[in-house]
Amino acid sequence: MANLQDIRRRIRSVKSIQQITNAMDMVATSRLRRAKEAANNNRPYAEKTAAVIRSVAAAASGVSHPLLEKHAEGKRLILVMAADKGLAGAYSSNALKTAMTLVEDKANTQIVAVGRKARDFFKNRGFDIVHQRVGISERPKARHAQKLAAQLIAAFEAGGVKEVYMVYTRFVSAITCVPEIVKLLPFEAEGENAAHAQAQYIYEPNAEEVLGALLPQYLFTTIYAALLQSAASELSSRMNAMSNATDNAGELIGKLDLYYNKVRQAGITNEINEIVGGAEALK
Repeated sequence: MANLQDIRRRIRSVKSIQQITNAMDMVATSRLRRAKEAANNNRPYAEKTAAVIRSVAAAASGVSHPLLEKHAEGKRLILVMAADKGLAGAYSSNALKTAMTLVEDKANTQIVAVGRKARDFFKNRGFDIVHQRVGISERPKARHAQKLAAQLIAAFEAGGVKEVYMVYTRFVSAITCVPEIVKLLPFEAEGENAAHAQAQYIYEPNAEEVLGALLPQYLFTTIYAALLQSAASELSSRMNAMSNATDNAGELIGKLDLYYNKVRQAGITNEINEIVGGAEALK
């Protein structure tokens, strides 16, 4: 049976951990509000932009553009978004597991990693990481999405990449986040928005130049929306994880207090029995 000093030391240790997890819970909760607002405010714009560009691309059939070309050979490039820090539950692991479903041949797969967890995961497994962005997972900016979009476009236009995918986590609610896969390149107009391509468009100066300006904008908008969704998902996962950890620490402290009292009571009882036994021996 443990002595009272060991139990008191463990209680103090658990209380210290509880204070840390409670502080992290409050920080994540305060940041989540702004991240959720940013993600929700951006979502209609991103969806409408994608619908319009798909509609224009479907209507302007026959137009050639480097981002519309299908390459017969090349590697698969995967943009993976995960967390920079841990203690966020299964957020990063779910996104990384989803990304691994896209890997058919490691030798023909390239990775663009956003977040330290994504970088370390693929680096430890020997993947070819062509670009990495760390320190932005909780607070992404538009310029980060612009740089990522430019890197993906340059890699695809160079001819060594056959297709480009993106893996991110869609924010549904404070308790629900869903990893998703989006095919970015080559750009395909077909899909649920193709039905809106019945309108007749007049292009100025011409369809090729209009699409040349719209397609990079579509890529930037889609990546930026995914960064915002992933940031909100990471913070909500961390908030839930730290809230559960704080509650579990409270339960453990209660059990340790009860155990401490039992050990203390047993010690007092033993001392009383020794005193009584000594007194009886003196009679």
